[in-house]
Amino acid sequence: MDTLRKNKNLWRLYDTEVPHSRFCDPSCGVSPAEKLSPEHLQLLRNAFTCPQAGLPAKENRLKGRSRGRGIEERGMKFEEFQEVLRSVIGPNIEDTWVERFFSEVDISCTGQVKWQQLCSYLFLEYTERQRASIPTAALLDAQPQFRHCSHNKREPTVRVVAVSHLPPLHYVSVSKGGQITVWNDSLHILKTLALAGDPTVEVANTRRFRGWTTDAVSMGSVHTVAIATDCRDLHFVNVSPTSVSEDVHLFGFRSVLTALCYWHDIQCPEQPPLLLLGDEKGGVHLMWFLNPSKGLFKSPSKKENGPQRIFFPDLGEHSNMVSYHHIPDVHTQPINRVMFDPSTSVVMTSSESDTTSVVFMNVSQKREPYVWKFKQGAKCFDYNASLQLMVTGGCDRTVRLWTRYVTTSPVATLPGHHTTVLDVAIYQPVGQIFSYSRDAELRVWDISTHLCLKTVCLQFPCLQPGRIPEHANFPFLLLSPPLPEDTQPHLVVGCKDYLAVLSLAEKRRGGGGWLTDEGREYGKESQWGPSLSCALYNPTLRQVVTGHADSSVSLWDVETGRRRLHISNAHGEVELTCVAMDSSHRRLITGARNGTIKVWNLLNGLNLHKLEPVTDTEVTGLTCLHDNQLLAVGWSQRIAQYNISGWKDLNVKADMSWKSSSVHKSDILAVCQCSALGLVATASYDGEVVIWRLETQGPLHHLQRETEGRVALPVDSLLFLQHRAGNKKLRNRGVLVSSQAGRLHFWSITGEKHTYGEFYAPEQAGECVLSLSSDQPKNTILVTGDTTGWLQIWDISSYALDIQQESACDRPPMLQCWRAHRRPLVCVDVLEVADQLFILTASVDGSAGLWTKDGDHVGGFGQEVMWNITDPASYRRETQISLRGAEEEEEEEEMAESDKLGPREVKCQVPDPINLGHTSQEECCAEASSTSPADNDEEQPQQPMEMHPTEDLLSSPLGVVSELDWKHKAQHPASGRKKQQVPGSSQTVSDRWEHMLALSSDLSLVVAKGGGRGGGGGGGGGEKKRLGKAD
Repeated sequence: MDTLRKNKNLWRLYDTEVPHSRFCDPSCGVSPAEKLSPEHLQLLRNAFTCPQAGLPAKENRLKGRSRGRGIEERGMKFEEFQEVLRSVIGPNIEDTWVERFFSEVDISCTGQVKWQQLCSYLFLEYTERQRASIPTAALLDAQPQFRHCSHNKREPTVRVVAVSHLPPLHYVSVSKGGQITVWNDSLHILKTLALAGDPTVEVANTRRFRGWTTDAVSMGSVHTVAIATDCRDLHFVNVSPTSVSEDVHLFGFRSVLTALCYWHDIQCPEQPPLLLLGDEKGGVHLMWFLNPSKGLFKSPSKKENGPQRIFFPDLGEHSNMVSYHHIPDVHTQPINRVMFDPSTSVVMTSSESDTTSVVFMNVSQKREPYVWKFKQGAKCFDYNASLQLMVTGGCDRTVRLWTRYVTTSPVATLPGHHTTVLDVAIYQPVGQIFSYSRDAELRVWDISTHLCLKTVCLQFPCLQPGRIPEHANFPFLLLSPPLPEDTQPHLVVGCKDYLAVLSLAEKRRGGGGWLTDEGREYGKESQWGPSLSCALYNPTLRQVVTGHADSSVSLWDVETGRRRLHISNAHGEVELTCVAMDSSHRRLITGARNGTIKVWNLLNGLNLHKLEPVTDTEVTGLTCLHDNQLLAVGWSQRIAQYNISGWKDLNVKADMSWKSSSVHKSDILAVCQCSALGLVATASYDGEVVIWRLETQGPLHHLQRETEGRVALPVDSLLFLQHRAGNKKLRNRGVLVSSQAGRLHFWSITGEKHTYGEFYAPEQAGECVLSLSSDQPKNTILVTGDTTGWLQIWDISSYALDIQQESACDRPPMLQCWRAHRRPLVCVDVLEVADQLFILTASVDGSAGLWTKDGDHVGGFGQEVMWNITDPASYRRETQISLRGAEEEEEEEEMAESDKLGPREVKCQVPDPINLGHTSQEECCAEASSTSPADNDEEQPQQPMEMHPTEDLLSSPLGVVSELDWKHKAQHPASGRKKQQVPGSSQTVSDRWEHMLALSSDLSLVVAKGGGRGGGGGGGGGEKKRLGKAD
């Protein structure tokens, strides 16, 4: 493992990730970084470093340490800090703002702040704000999808054009040798065609094309692609839904055509479309098609075998169909680009000439042209009329930005490319520029800041080490809005006979800001948020933290359900897998699928530390010891320790001193600590639980359930019962609970025998319990959440206190049971707020909810209506009959009938994320004697979480939610276990989940007699069951 760390620089994982963005609640007030001026900082420094008036010199010396120059740093407590701020800023500052400022600086809760701490805080804040001001590159892919132009015969692709008249979108690529390929919207080949050659030159009775193509353009209004060749001709190829054929061959031009452009008026179709041609002598040809609905040219009198051939000098015979105009000597060298601005009727051309690099001239030629002159000219350019911006690139490896009417000097010069710039493109929706050089390097530039946002070396399969790949003159095809329906913006790049496709963002990303409800459509059904992967409750700040598969983190106020902070791209674009809190509950630690771990300030979202990855594989568990020593486990199969108590070091190295090498033979999936016993428990994929002693950092016990020949199943969750562990009379009993394929095992660590009880918890056979929780001050209840979305509350006040018989699998009394979500629960947590117990639930369906211990639904985090947790009337609302269709009601009645509930079970309403904004009511069938007033309380329907803070995030629909991307991996044992692959793997999440069901299905044969309730956990009707202790 240490050798692996030496050979691989895993810190690079942080350098390659997409920068994160944070969005704060406006109610938090103005940030200290905004409020403090340089004059304020100087006064604060003096207050910290100068001796305090009225204190003896000795006491002042004790408050700080020498800095070597006679200046002593001392700490300030809150009261003094408040007085200093009032004297510096003014007496009208709010106490709540000062208290928040103090807490953000004193992140370790020492009760005082020092000047160096304040400087470190402000440095991080200013750095974060500067970084947030730089937008994120529009490229959504680290590496693109590659497509091979197999019909090119190893020749480069000259041009790729988009054909929108064949819905959905199609592409046409033209190779240097004249091979035409039609692609569908997924870039799969549909049809191919070779250009026809000169009929006067036949070899073996075939008219093979014997030239090179120079450019191509899509003439969308006439369903045609025009292709120019070095044979001084022009081929018009008809592209229809059923066929591809060459219709017209216009030959005999006086010079080779080198660049093409086509324009037609979409708003006014009767306006004649215009075809612009640039040639090798620097001239421009203009062709207006006067009657395109009847054809481009006059139909031939005799039907020809093959395409209609028109000799260019005879074009006058087609004067009723086409109007032609030639403008000679616009450039002194061949034209390499031609564009047209219809709003001003300006033709724009470029060449590699020093004296006529770029020329903007009016079609009428009545005005003087604008001419840009610079050394080595322009090999490519792009122009955006709305921005009045031109971008050029050329052999000097420099990208230049120019304004429309200033030809003498560029607005900005963007160096960075190492070889000739072949193409540039302006992507207006996000205000960025793409540039591409001959060494297959793609760069993304920000127009406003002129910064290079991203550099991607495209790894085309045709690349050879030490050799510059072959390119044609037009590598780019940029598709930007407006686009056909269901078509996302993307960039196609050509290199030899390969195409690369890169997806683009539709809107500007990054930057951060304030959380806002702008753009939310109230009253409409909300969309689910990204899949949830982890969650926890912070009792100090009274906040719920949710981590998501899209690498975002949200903080929610548990008392109201309001979101206080949102961090997007916390680990770039890598899924979060686990979260934990530090000892002070002021910092959040997040772990990701690629092995990265970060520490965040929960008060303002600042990234305080980045921890050294042990491997580039998944982190599955985190736990923080009392002295802010963090333990991390995962697929490395070892325990890594990090010291996060300091506030100076941004990068924290891993301490591999734990004697964990070769202890676990499989990937570690869970970790839990018990401070009262000084122990840590870890559990792995092969079903083994290892108990570690904190003092020695070595293993103490190995616990594993006997499988009797069956395959050992992964341990999904661990939970120490802290109250029992701290009680001298109970610490020898069952203090550790593990979940394995739905069976809960109670283990004694210090007793004579380790097994103290076990039972199967889910309502259905073959399910798993993914999360465990208990009321830790008392350990009277145990809460379990399973893969069907059901939650159970068990009375364990007297369970696992005596050794259970081997043959007995008695379950403890079930107090409550209801289906909290329609998808698996990844988190259940018992929390105490306002002297009441509540249950937090989080599911892979993207929603998290809050419940009372009696099963009343407080609400879903992210719902439109806030609640007051101290006022039950704000969430216990009158139940209404759902307004769903009759068919759905009948379906629920059928499922309710099939459940066959017992006499003590009460069927009640449950939130239905599928029918948001509605509630359902079912008939109660409990005995009157067993029904209490609390049993008749109705729940508010659960709303899904809205996971995005900004306008585009709040209104964006949820993508595909993974079926069940668990902490454990699944591969059939017969073929050997394989690790769960990172995104991009061919193994789907659904495959892993189906295999987990297969592995656990054998346990259905050993479920205890009380283990299942007639499959009640699997009903889709969403029941809730209330049971007495005598159950």
